[in-house]
Amino acid sequence: MKLVTYNIQYGIGLDGQYDVARITDTVRGADVIALQEVTRNNPRNGGRDMVAEIGEALPDYFAVYGSNFEANIGSRIENGRAITTTFQLGNMMLSKTPILLSRNLLLPRSRSFEMMNFQRGALEALIETPLGFIRFYSIHLDHRSPLERTSQIQFLRRRLLNYALEGGALSGVAEIGLPELPHPEAFVAMGDFNMLAGSPEYVELAGRPDHQFGMPLTADFAVDAAVRLNATGDDLASWVDPKDPANTSRHKRIDYVFTSASLARSLRRLWVDSKATGSDHLPVWVELG
Repeated sequence: MKLVTYNIQYGIGLDGQYDVARITDTVRGADVIALQEVTRNNPRNGGRDMVAEIGEALPDYFAVYGSNFEANIGSRIENGRAITTTFQLGNMMLSKTPILLSRNLLLPRSRSFEMMNFQRGALEALIETPLGFIRFYSIHLDHRSPLERTSQIQFLRRRLLNYALEGGALSGVAEIGLPELPHPEAFVAMGDFNMLAGSPEYVELAGRPDHQFGMPLTADFAVDAAVRLNATGDDLASWVDPKDPANTSRHKRIDYVFTSASLARSLRRLWVDSKATGSDHLPVWVELG
């Protein structure tokens, strides 16, 4: 099965133009798609409803959307009815097979001054796959502060590792006559983490390699798919400076795919689509089998 994660920067590409079609064409064919910076009524892209447009372009995918905030940008009375228009920004997940359960995890944040900070989230989706039941996450971490990213990863790591104990979004549904959903250990956490490999916040999630034995495979840390597959070099860069896209020295690897240790042996391939132009980020693909 193929997975892809893509921060789509509310549809604005390296040419400064809005074009959802080139985004959906880029990710079409994946079994599970994780998108970040999906918006509704965003002034920066003309107020488009990206959730509806992506759904229309990919009609054969099941989808969930998690808005991390709703900001009132227009309230009015129309024909006697109160109507509010809200600016929404969040993450989206699409799957070729039904999404059985989802929830939007709001990540810790702190009030900022002089630089915009907004509520971040991790959208969780429980999906049955050829490899069994797996939890998938579309994640977008803070872009300003490594300390805030560390706090967000600590919160997220507890959700990733304690799912069976906490019960996810819903449990005990036998009370209302519904079958109990599984609580799988297996997870895939992917998205825009805004961190560099080896940074303190990265180590908090994925651990640190031993001087002799390399990166340990243990149940209490997530597995960086690129490291597991020995993928290295400039080909992993997933962010392009839109002001100077040709300057490869400015490119960074800040988008990742992490899995539970139980899925590490299923990893087959990881690659970055360097030809994509629909955002300042590039899609990161992983194949499991």
